[in-house]
Amino acid sequence: MVVMGVTGSGKTTIGEALADAIGATYVDGDRLHPEANIAKMSAGIPLDDADRWPWLAKVGETLRQRAAPVIVGCSALKRAYRDFITERAGTPVLFIYLDGSRELISRRMHERSGHFMPTSLLDSQFATLEVPAKDENTIAVSIDASLEAIVADIRARLEERTS
Repeated sequence: MVVMGVTGSGKTTIGEALADAIGATYVDGDRLHPEANIAKMSAGIPLDDADRWPWLAKVGETLRQRAAPVIVGCSALKRAYRDFITERAGTPVLFIYLDGSRELISRRMHERSGHFMPTSLLDSQFATLEVPAKDENTIAVSIDASLEAIVADIRARLEERTS
């Protein structure tokens, strides 16, 4: 699984809580970025596709190499990125799209500390975002709720898919 969404949508927090709830391993996709990508984003410069492809390859390879179940936090903003990750994983990948308004996410980003991604890049993230289509292997979850409610919603949807 990939927990996806724009920066500040809660990928790490929700991904870790979901992994704990279902007995999975969580891998923070930010840790898979090359140093050059981190430096670029820290400087307030948005990544372009040339920056993203090697990182997305690592995300897919991480899914392929890890014993199941594994959850990776990754923005996966475009359909082409999601398709590429799935191809690299070599198996179907479920994307859990964390859906929230720009205002909500901006407020949460202002409240967090210790993250390299500045709030100034939020607009570029939303500009790049291609909301997953109905034909994609995706669960869309509203993030305008408590962590517990979001994880419960995801778990219920996962159970619906397996029954």
